[in-house]
Amino acid sequence: MDLYLVTQDNAYFKFIYDYCFEAVTEGGEIRGYKKEDYNLDNINTGKILLYLYKHTGEKKFDEAIRCLYAQLKEQPRTTNGGFWHKGIYPNQVWLDGLYMAMPFYTEAENMYHMEGSYQDITQQILQVKSLMKDEKSGLYYHGYDDSRQEQWADSVTGLSQCFWGRAIGWLAMALIDTLELLPDSESEKGKVASMYKELMDAVLNYQEEESGMWYQVMDQKDRPDNYLETSSTMMFAYSLLKGARLGYLRENHRERGMRAFKGNLEKYLQKDEDGFAIGGMCSVAGLGNTPYRDGSYGYYISERIVSNDHKGLGAAFMAYSEILRV
Repeated sequence: MDLYLVTQDNAYFKFIYDYCFEAVTEGGEIRGYKKEDYNLDNINTGKILLYLYKHTGEKKFDEAIRCLYAQLKEQPRTTNGGFWHKGIYPNQVWLDGLYMAMPFYTEAENMYHMEGSYQDITQQILQVKSLMKDEKSGLYYHGYDDSRQEQWADSVTGLSQCFWGRAIGWLAMALIDTLELLPDSESEKGKVASMYKELMDAVLNYQEEESGMWYQVMDQKDRPDNYLETSSTMMFAYSLLKGARLGYLRENHRERGMRAFKGNLEKYLQKDEDGFAIGGMCSVAGLGNTPYRDGSYGYYISERIVSNDHKGLGAAFMAYSEILRV
């Protein structure tokens, strides 16, 4: 969608439309979607439905949007009011969830004026800062367990152990995408903007000098099994470039974002007879579940490294769309 908005190439719009047209039935049901899973990951693509409904007026997209919005209104919450990441992860807030939910939540409120949800949005974001930020580094821990029952959670703070690059990338993108959509009249928007700017300054402290990239576990660059990781780097590149374009960051932030994008491709872009591939992507990482993921450094390093994973490619396309805007 970002590439379509900047290029106006109808091939991108056709891809978006065809994908969503097939995924949503004529009655507005989303194929394979179950609200009772309370999975925030399922909310993210709703941003595309919002765009399509605004520009096509097709009723089935409206119905699908209302279904996703209803999930957010019923989503289980921690004692502090934060959305559970998924129904299968009770009492847990993950950084990923802010990206999956908040831009959709904000744009739905802009379009539908349903519930006066802006305060809920900003409070959930600011609560993540108060609970999950490490004041010394300025980075954020991947997960928080409000119950302190999970093995991966510190028994006092409820926090996981590590600064996982992609989780912090999700947070950076969540903040700038939500800031773009929040009305200037919202009283807490300035606090969200400060949180975003502080985060990006902290992130730059861990950018690898030669490549412009970031490590899988961001603050452990000297460990021999750590590696420069693509999805987090592209997420940070996007966040830096967009933040500079929208005026939240300075020109040198844009330059650092450009360096990250170019350095990532110099290191990992390959071409063979089948086409192009971008490597260096952590295939997946999480907390808990079966087999149990303990959130340790060893766990994050153990996950498979792959090429052309959609989480890395999506962020690369988004970062490239920001470069095209410049």
